[in-house]
Amino acid sequence: MKTIGLLGGMSWESTEIYYKLINEETARVRGGLHSAPIAMFSVDFQAVEALQKIGDWDGAAAMLAGKAKQIESAGADLLLICTNTMHKVADEVSAAIDIPLLHIADATARAVLASGVETVGLLGTRFTMEQDFYVGRLKQHGLSVVVPPEPDREIVHRVIFEELCLGEIRDDSRAHYVRIVDDLASRGAEAVIEGCTEIGMLIKQQHTAVPLFDTTAIHAHAAVSEALADTWKAIP
Repeated sequence: MKTIGLLGGMSWESTEIYYKLINEETARVRGGLHSAPIAMFSVDFQAVEALQKIGDWDGAAAMLAGKAKQIESAGADLLLICTNTMHKVADEVSAAIDIPLLHIADATARAVLASGVETVGLLGTRFTMEQDFYVGRLKQHGLSVVVPPEPDREIVHRVIFEELCLGEIRDDSRAHYVRIVDDLASRGAEAVIEGCTEIGMLIKQQHTAVPLFDTTAIHAHAAVSEALADTWKAIP
């Protein structure tokens, strides 16, 4: 099995879930006492968030690219950036290393299309919902994407940074998210992508009849699949 590189800490709450899911899936597939070989660097999210706030994406790219090089040097055979938002700098990170980067939006789009869904709602940070690096990537796969109106985007973004990234789960915030998911469905979404790695902590399939795609779980399972493959299969 190849060594999976995890560039985490954004936030550590969801990186913990990555570690758990990757090892659970490895044990499920391989049996016995098997676990996944993992090389991880967990950054200080305060520093990353500060760069996001001022729009210094070049600085963020340089920071993550440097950490990705360290993960590669530690023996990783492939890399995951354990956050949706920071895939804004995925191209810069990928260019800095010689191992493949498994893009979270590509893995998610494949899972959505495999289910037969063509129009999806998208929840995430403002950056993810409003900028083309993520929505455009989904559209490249042939998906139609619906995002919440501005007031709801503000709610989704605020809950992520002020609650979920701190490990705080609130019933009233879950109710807001369920309402927003229902609204996306009323506007044509056949399913909703949880496009922030913390959202799955708050809203699960049991909370809504609208199909949900948890990007953290999809990304983690895709990593195990690729790590167990005989050769790396490039994403088309």
